[in-house]
Amino acid sequence: MIKVSVLYPNNEGSKFDMSYYCNSHMPMVQEKLGRACKGVAVEQGVSGATPGSRPAFVAMEHLYFDSLAEFQSAFGPHANAIMADIPRYTDIQPTFQISEVKI
Repeated sequence: MIKVSVLYPNNEGSKFDMSYYCNSHMPMVQEKLGRACKGVAVEQGVSGATPGSRPAFVAMEHLYFDSLAEFQSAFGPHANAIMADIPRYTDIQPTFQISEVKI
């Protein structure tokens, strides 16, 4: 299984509209990726390792696929539309990570 993570660093002064992200962006992403996307998780950062510290990321998105090829086939045709929606909810440049799930 492949996990595609999109990480939004918690930069000082940046904006992130979690309501838009969860209620508009993610449903659009799921619709475009279709059945190739086996699961989705959205996380909102609440703290760093020590009490009262800032979380490293304001938000994280995780998408699950059976294989890298399935992700690429599902995402490729919709990449421009999905990426074009980013300015509607944030001014943060996300970091992308594709991982193989081991456990």
